[in-house]
Amino acid sequence: MALMPILQIESEDVPELAIVCGDPFRAAAIAEKLDGAVELGHAREYRSFKGRYKGAELVVVSHGVGCPGAAVCFEELIKAGVKTIIRVGTAGSLSGSYAAGSLIVSTAAAREDGLTRQLVPAGFPAAADSQVTDALYAAALASNPPGAVAKGITLTIDAFFSGAVELPHEMYKRAGVIAVEMEISALYVIAALRGIRAGAIVALDGDSTAVDEGYDPHRNIVGEAVDAEIRAALEAMAALARQAS
Repeated sequence: MALMPILQIESEDVPELAIVCGDPFRAAAIAEKLDGAVELGHAREYRSFKGRYKGAELVVVSHGVGCPGAAVCFEELIKAGVKTIIRVGTAGSLSGSYAAGSLIVSTAAAREDGLTRQLVPAGFPAAADSQVTDALYAAALASNPPGAVAKGITLTIDAFFSGAVELPHEMYKRAGVIAVEMEISALYVIAALRGIRAGAIVALDGDSTAVDEGYDPHRNIVGEAVDAEIRAALEAMAALARQAS
């Protein structure tokens, strides 16, 4: 038994499947959908729960905003024995084809964050596990209109609001990237380095190029999409657990 020093949870309490999210309150909302959920710990932005969904034992942990803090969460979960991680969260749209409320399964992440540059060479890809991606996409399609679900490349960046330097959103939009968020590249790179599976699904909360003009992630359509992505992540975890048994 070992205490994870940052998450402040015991390694023996951690199963092999993990769902992670930025918001501690969202972690609690996910835990409410589990059977026999118990809170394992709450330290800083890291709030942890354990329970079962359709027989699959899993842990739910929040990781805060941005790659550095999230990376600590991913690393400690892996040290505790986690083999599969799915991230659920929100993202800004980079494509006019997908409006707020759409669900995006991230197949890979463009690495415009600072953290992964310190872990791997510049040309190293940040790619999702194909089995996890397939499970997430199938689960999302099963309970949502086809036009509200897509899969493709997402962008991970550190800056939320603009500054004196132009953000690369338009360049990546022209390259076909469909959403921007702040943690997925770290998850995929760390998963590759440590030999585990990872995937991610995000709910679009608006136009990423209009954040400075006003940002409201609390609209009903966004809340409904977050609920839908949580269900998809849970169903995907259950499917992956069945495949492994």
